[in-house]
Amino acid sequence: MAGLIEKSVNLGLGLFSYSREKIEEVVDELVNKGEVTRKDAKDLVNDLVKKGEEQREDFKKMVKDEILEALDAKDIARKEDLIEKEDFRKIIREELIDILKEKEIATKKDINELKK
Repeated sequence: MAGLIEKSVNLGLGLFSYSREKIEEVVDELVNKGEVTRKDAKDLVNDLVKKGEEQREDFKKMVKDEILEALDAKDIARKEDLIEKEDFRKIIREELIDILKEKEIATKKDINELKK
């Protein structure tokens, strides 16, 4: 039983890096040694695969959070911080229209053309 616990802990620590096939191999080895019954083997495999997927997601989140924190610390712009080309054009167009109106340089027709 101590061997089962030790293997489960070792498997659990690096579970996210194991494939389902590798987990099944380890569980089959435990079944052959009599440490796990055939009846419990399928449930054990499913539980270990589920835990591995959870660990993988936790690891992804941790890496993402660390990267975002590093970007913030270095004040590096993210994609959502950038202005799209079309939005930039819209801003420039609006500024140009305001200047033309203020300076009374363009006619209403000219301004309407710029709004398109």
